[in-house]
Amino acid sequence: MMEVGVFDHLDRGDGPVGELYENRLKLTEAYDRLGVRRYHLAEHHATPLGMAPSPSVFLAAVAQRTRRLRFGPLVYTLSLHHPLRIAEEVAMLDQMSGGRFELGIGRGISPHEVAYYGVDPAKAQAMYVEALAVIRKALTAETLTFEGAFFRFRDVPMEMQPVQRPHPPLWYGLARPDGLPWVVANRVNIVCNGPPALVRQVTDGYRQAWAAAGHRPDELPLMGMTRSVVIAESEREALETARRAHKRWHQSFFKLWQRHGTQPLNAFYPDNFDEAQQRGFGVAGTPGQVLDALQRQLDEARTNYLVCRFAFGDMSLAESLRTVELFARAVMPELNAA
Repeated sequence: MMEVGVFDHLDRGDGPVGELYENRLKLTEAYDRLGVRRYHLAEHHATPLGMAPSPSVFLAAVAQRTRRLRFGPLVYTLSLHHPLRIAEEVAMLDQMSGGRFELGIGRGISPHEVAYYGVDPAKAQAMYVEALAVIRKALTAETLTFEGAFFRFRDVPMEMQPVQRPHPPLWYGLARPDGLPWVVANRVNIVCNGPPALVRQVTDGYRQAWAAAGHRPDELPLMGMTRSVVIAESEREALETARRAHKRWHQSFFKLWQRHGTQPLNAFYPDNFDEAQQRGFGVAGTPGQVLDALQRQLDEARTNYLVCRFAFGDMSLAESLRTVELFARAVMPELNAA
């Protein structure tokens, strides 16, 4: 069975930001109702790419507006957070949702965003590694004692504990096979944004390393692939929406990088949807066309998890709901059966 999730930058479109939040919450209610398994939320700062710079705040609302949908950040930018505070927020969100929280962690993709917070980008990776060690210990211990280069704690009482033990499932964004040893050793679920051929390198490597470690194939973590998806009754209507929305999303994605005259690593996104679709990053069309395209990509990439962007750029709530409802009715059942 192919599990389906949603990835959301919660990027700025048209209209007030408060309206953007409410529309996204209505979409999470639709995901919950229609059987989408997970909702993954990005964290970004000082950029229109991310209007959820504090993911926990928005996810607390998601916890209250849904009943079955699992959710979490993808990822918490750990170099910008105090790990003790994150551990407490994780436990709160897991308790508030009855054990539906999923913990995505990383150093953050943008050196400019961490620098705005006064963090040396060269130290972000080491800070992330140490913060994660603190968080995992804090979620499993009655008292926290830790001595590191960036964080030090002694006999801190840990009153907050998550529902899921020892801690909620871990998620990580993996662009290339280089990072596989750590994710395999820690049984981490992954999401990859690359073209199908690159994703295949990651999934093949994960399966091989998993088997070499002596783990059972039926316990393999989820290996996801993200794709922008727009569906309408006609191909023309779907493409018109996708082209317009992708242009706005692409502008937001690259705005901060262009301001600094730099380019992000591992970001392959073309500035127009037609090329993005040709290279496999997005799919737009009728339900049948989208099903065929996604199935071909999934077969090539050998993922066991599909992560869709159903809302991006300046897509309206009605356009996103149309896509989600058509996907749930005509695409998702066929992917599950396949």
